[in-house]
Amino acid sequence: KAKMAAQAAAAAQAAAAQAAQAEAADSWYLALLGFAEHFRTSSPPKIRLCVHCLQAVFPFKPPQRIEARTHLQLGSVLYHHTKNSEQARSHLEKAVSAGRAIPQFEDVKFEAASLLSELYCQENSVDAAKPLLRKAIQISQQTPYWHCRLLFQLAQLHTLEKDLVSACDLLGVGAEYARVVGSEYTRALFLLSKGMLLLMERKLQEVHPLLTLCGQIVENWQGNPIQKESLRVFFLVLQVTHYLDAGQVKSVKPCLKQLQQCIQTISTLHDDEILPSNPADLFHWLPKEHMCVLVYLVTVMHSMQAGYLEKAQKYTDKALMQLEKLKMLDCSPILSSFQVILLEHIIMCRLVTGHKATALQEISQVCQLCQQSPRLFSNHAAQLHTLLGLYCVSVNCMDNAEAQFTTALRLTNHQELWAFIVTNLASVYIREGNRHQEVLYSLLERINPDHSFPVSSHCLRAAAFYVRGLFSFFQGRYNEAKRFLRETLKMSNAEDLNRLTACSLVLLGHIFYVLGNHRESNNMVVPAMQLASKIPDMSVQLWSSALLRDLNKACGNAMDAHEAAQMHQNFSQQLLQDHIEACSLPEHNLITWTDGPPPVQFQAQNGPNTSLASLL
Repeated sequence: KAKMAAQAAAAAQAAAAQAAQAEAADSWYLALLGFAEHFRTSSPPKIRLCVHCLQAVFPFKPPQRIEARTHLQLGSVLYHHTKNSEQARSHLEKAVSAGRAIPQFEDVKFEAASLLSELYCQENSVDAAKPLLRKAIQISQQTPYWHCRLLFQLAQLHTLEKDLVSACDLLGVGAEYARVVGSEYTRALFLLSKGMLLLMERKLQEVHPLLTLCGQIVENWQGNPIQKESLRVFFLVLQVTHYLDAGQVKSVKPCLKQLQQCIQTISTLHDDEILPSNPADLFHWLPKEHMCVLVYLVTVMHSMQAGYLEKAQKYTDKALMQLEKLKMLDCSPILSSFQVILLEHIIMCRLVTGHKATALQEISQVCQLCQQSPRLFSNHAAQLHTLLGLYCVSVNCMDNAEAQFTTALRLTNHQELWAFIVTNLASVYIREGNRHQEVLYSLLERINPDHSFPVSSHCLRAAAFYVRGLFSFFQGRYNEAKRFLRETLKMSNAEDLNRLTACSLVLLGHIFYVLGNHRESNNMVVPAMQLASKIPDMSVQLWSSALLRDLNKACGNAMDAHEAAQMHQNFSQQLLQDHIEACSLPEHNLITWTDGPPPVQFQAQNGPNTSLASLL
């Protein structure tokens, strides 16, 4: 008994010593961890000291779990807060390797794999990221949150590589997995993401049933109000952009109104701190503030297409102000994408409203944003050259316009953008006369709105009819021109395409004036002028006022002719002044840039060197 008692006492002593040792180990580890977190969250952060504290863990030869977690923490800090990608990669690779050898260690194992694949992509080592993610997906099926997150990540990687088929397949797998683990919320996120990619691929026959299913899931899901409303915003954004891509500006209005009401509802809801009971539901599509900017953005897109340019300006100002605030705290790449798309639309508005100098400075701003991100430039290079082409047309630099549009065509494989560029390039060749007849006929055949039009966009098809009408007018084939322009009017009136309506009316008015039918000409030009003033479209106002002056002179209405002449003089002066200001800016040299990344600096111009004849 005495011997047993002695053994028991010795065992108790050993256990106490082990406990004391473990407690001491916990103490030094927790102390170092606490110091590291203190330095990381200091203002400003003291990252070097944070890294030192984490590195100090290893000499203690900690248990395998602590060692693996410390490698992950070091890799994460170095990746997010320094440019030392080599050390970050080394620590993350060690965390992945150690995590695989430890059972029941999912959070470290999968977070390390996720971060390491991000780092590989940043270093353009996509071929290393894919197998890492596939392996993690394969072994994460018992961990719903990580399985879904890794599927989203690999789908995003394929999307960035423009492999939308593989991305859609992965999102389909994710949707089915979410259904099996009882997460209708995350199932909807996977399906809506797949719908977005199908829209990008123009697979409209697959999109419609998918969006219908998504609508049913979103309406039937009962859960966190902010999560439910964010699903509705995602769903409605897809619907609105689908209508706008199709050029259906009038048909989209009910969806756009619902979207605007939905974002107002979200802005009144408070973020719920209660975590969902299902770990597969631990996702959020976009932060509330990002959704607000996105809704402003699609509203601007609608206003631009419909010809409500003052409204487009108002919402652009609101969105850009919100973006500036967000970018002070958040460096998310999506914010720069939003900013570039907003600027692209407001630049087109400026060119229409006769503010070319401002438009040129904003084109330069887009160039600067693209200089900061090669991916952003890759995605928007064609649009940037298209905007420069439109600017060149507005200042009558037709050779430069042709070069810019040709460059844009070379850089895009987007069907709608291609059709938009070809339509504008054709109008340049029409204005240039007989210099490009063969090329012009070829272009007009490729955008023939009467048969085999290359895209389904209502707006672009209506614009193609207008360009055919313009060509027939310049050829003196007035009856044919009237047929094309009436087709444009019919289509533009059906979808409230105000700018196309105004352009068609004034060109019809011009044709009737040439034919000597002054009464019919007046019936076209007066509503064209009214609509152009409402937009406001400076070029159509200039054109309409010149026609009204000549019409009233021909009809012997001296006072009305004088009033129209005065209007024409005012518009001419405004456009001339803006023209001189734009051509004098150093940024005007951008019109010669047709290759490589955007130039960083611009040489000042001595003065405008372009003809003003077309403006006057």
